[in-house]
Amino acid sequence: MAKLQPVIPVERIASRIYLIRGEKIMLDSDLAQLYQVKAIALRQQVKRNIGRFPADFMFQLTEQEVDALLSQNVIPSRRVLGGSLPYAFTEQGVAMLSAVLRSERAVQVSLAIMRTFVKLREILATHKDLARKVEQHDRQIAVLFDSLQKLLASPEPPKNNPIGYIHPKD
Repeated sequence: MAKLQPVIPVERIASRIYLIRGEKIMLDSDLAQLYQVKAIALRQQVKRNIGRFPADFMFQLTEQEVDALLSQNVIPSRRVLGGSLPYAFTEQGVAMLSAVLRSERAVQVSLAIMRTFVKLREILATHKDLARKVEQHDRQIAVLFDSLQKLLASPEPPKNNPIGYIHPKD
């Protein structure tokens, strides 16, 4: 069975996943572009089905968070956001969007996004494992280096112990 090509390349999706409030999220404007709908239409559908989007599925960004995205060049300008504070969708929120938008494109894009989130988790897990191994290796190198330093250090000269009786001083 031939492997199907994704509707959208993983790299294109991954570049639109941001870390905000400790969550990996996607902005409503980016999702609208991927789903090929207007951002306002996406927001309207979400508002009509707000019960499907609890706080752990979707939240609205604050002014400070938008400023941080602007300062990090994540978004080029506030104009891109359409004049309002954007909504951020977690992985579960993105999955729910396909049910709300009800189009074949929405289903295919949501599948591609879910696969991207999974791939990112796998990459992060690999990096954590690699980082742990490097840290362990660094500790071993440090121990080896300390031992080598001790071996290379010149020995302390022997104490000259006087021979004979030394009268204690009162």
